[in-house]
Amino acid sequence: MGDIIIGTEAVANGVVTRYELQRFYRPIFTNVHAPRLAAPTLRDRTEAAWLYSKRAGIVTGLTAAALHGSKWINADIDIELIYNCPRAPKGIIARNERIAPDEWQHVGGIPVTTPARTAFDLGRYRPEHDALARLDALMASRPYSIEDVLLLAKRYKGARGAARLKAVLPYVDGGAESPRESWWRKVILDAGFPTPRTQIPVADHDGRHVRFLDFGWETFKVALEYDGDQHQTDRRQYLKDRRVMPVLRRLGWHVTAVVKEDDPVAVIQTLSQAMRTRGWHGPIQIPRYAFSARLRAATAARQQKCE
Repeated sequence: MGDIIIGTEAVANGVVTRYELQRFYRPIFTNVHAPRLAAPTLRDRTEAAWLYSKRAGIVTGLTAAALHGSKWINADIDIELIYNCPRAPKGIIARNERIAPDEWQHVGGIPVTTPARTAFDLGRYRPEHDALARLDALMASRPYSIEDVLLLAKRYKGARGAARLKAVLPYVDGGAESPRESWWRKVILDAGFPTPRTQIPVADHDGRHVRFLDFGWETFKVALEYDGDQHQTDRRQYLKDRRVMPVLRRLGWHVTAVVKEDDPVAVIQTLSQAMRTRGWHGPIQIPRYAFSARLRAATAARQQKCE
């Protein structure tokens, strides 16, 4: 800390002169400045938002998740604060909410919601599928107790978004390795499949490690692998994936590999057929949002073909 300053405070304390403030600093928020030489990082903007709140705000939501080490968070997100500010400036989301002393801690000198309180806020304010991805990522970086989150829901009974939070919490799994992997897991759960295990270790007949499968069902030896962009652009990863699939088949695994553009309805049908062939006979219902995703995938495929 120290590069981000409150302008009037820094001048009054002799840290900088007015000329130096205008010449060598840029404003991030009103009366809060950062050095001009480098673009402000997410950490810089978080500190700036806290200083804007006159050091009264507590960082929460996606910003808190980033400070706790969560992955897949863009650097240009709005900074979320628990802070009473009816007209927050652009770049700050302020929420006038209650928070108890045991629900926040200092991270790098800045007050930040605990992992459990961060999860409580993420689950209430993020859209449903994004909430699961964010809760998964937070669980992976800073494991928290689902029971502690539910206790917060009880403490703040009737809080905005509590029902959405409670609906998504049972699906949280820190084994997810990307937001899209969380999305696919939620799709198959909503379709009616049993809860899968994430990061399934697979060994060959001699006990040698073969692969960690993204998620699936060991009892039926059925799994789903999500191939992100790195799988398609990294030649070494592509060849590794291609070579391991025959090995998995010889070991009796049915593995469905999917990419972002795949039709979720078709994937559900493929998994259903594989599971039924191997003895599972539960009911399947295609989630309504899967049909919307199917339409988006088809549109994207047509556009790509035209290009």
